[in-house]
Amino acid sequence: MELVADRQRVILHVDMDAFYAAVEVREDPSLAGSPLIVGHPGRRGVVLTCSYEARRFGVRSAMPSLTAMRLCPEAVWLPGRMELYVSVSRRIRRIFDDFTPVVEPVSIDEAFLDMTGVVADLESGAEKARQIKDRIRSEEGLTASVGVAPAKFLAKVASDLEKPDGLVVFPLADIESRLWPLPVEKLWGVGPKTARRLQESGLHTIGDLILAGREEAGPGGPTKLAETLGPTAAAHLLALSHGEDPREVVPDREARSVSEERTFASDLYDSSGIETELLERSEGVARQLRSEGLEARTVRIKVRTGDFRTCTRSLTLSEPTALAERIYGSARELFRTRVRLEGKGVRLLGVGVSNLVPAGPAQMLLFPDVGAERAARAAGAADALVEKYGEEVIRRARLIDSGEGKKARRKTAPNPRLPALD
Repeated sequence: MELVADRQRVILHVDMDAFYAAVEVREDPSLAGSPLIVGHPGRRGVVLTCSYEARRFGVRSAMPSLTAMRLCPEAVWLPGRMELYVSVSRRIRRIFDDFTPVVEPVSIDEAFLDMTGVVADLESGAEKARQIKDRIRSEEGLTASVGVAPAKFLAKVASDLEKPDGLVVFPLADIESRLWPLPVEKLWGVGPKTARRLQESGLHTIGDLILAGREEAGPGGPTKLAETLGPTAAAHLLALSHGEDPREVVPDREARSVSEERTFASDLYDSSGIETELLERSEGVARQLRSEGLEARTVRIKVRTGDFRTCTRSLTLSEPTALAERIYGSARELFRTRVRLEGKGVRLLGVGVSNLVPAGPAQMLLFPDVGAERAARAAGAADALVEKYGEEVIRRARLIDSGEGKKARRKTAPNPRLPALD
């Protein structure tokens, strides 16, 4: 790769530090310094994320909860509040948009930003990265780690080198000293199986892989690396090992669907509890639609029973909507009329929407739907309150009274000055 590419491309990878756990600590500062795990403890649970204090015990994301409980028995467990995390993520995204129009979200807590043409070089990109970090800290009370590099892969690696609260510039000139000593698992495309195959061949670091790409396995034959992985995979990993990653930062495409689902620590059998969960999922989906300026024509539900049987059902609406009442009504109808549990409990429940269209002005009807108009006004008022005060400021009375609703979130009392939605 020519050095001119190092001057032309400036890519940032922004990765929030222990995002869910950090948001919870921000909401409750008494948790600071505690080994905190976000997830559900127990036989079926899994770790969503954890604080750095918990990571010192060996706890990691996606780890079975039983393993995490054994490694860190003193941990504080919280069930997670996805609506809150999504709301914070959207505000952080708006910060990114203030710096460049070319933003590629990777997940709720990380994104690539292409600063090419916005700044002159990597050092100028690092200054923008500092400004982004400062705004996230001042506006959201959170920290982020940022990698600055001429390629997406290098930016991703750089953001992970000095976590938490890191900022690392990774020019091509540093590849041999900083990239090659890292384990082969740092390369995109090297999962557990490939890593095991490489290690069995004596290839533990990226530098080992470079050498194996030069050594012949036999006279006139393929290289040792090509013999181990095949020529295509070998060529891909060697390119990454030299910092060659021509992929562009791709701005997020138009959303095709929105969904929200939850896996329960124990199966749900009570129909009232199941419908309350459908309502809560519908609320989250509807709020996301409105925040994105979208409406949906199709509602679907996903139900997984305790024996891991999964079914999905969908219903197309007569007109698009972004109201929780209509989404919930359709989801409840689908569940009541088209799902047969046959005595099994519900392990996972999800609500989703698709066939999305931009939200437009309400259609003028000869006989207006007064109920829908009232619901739309209530939803707009609720969105304004949530945007200003946070997710917990307003809840439907049914969700406040629900045992499952209480367990699904931190035990925060509703604001007595604000009415609950019904």
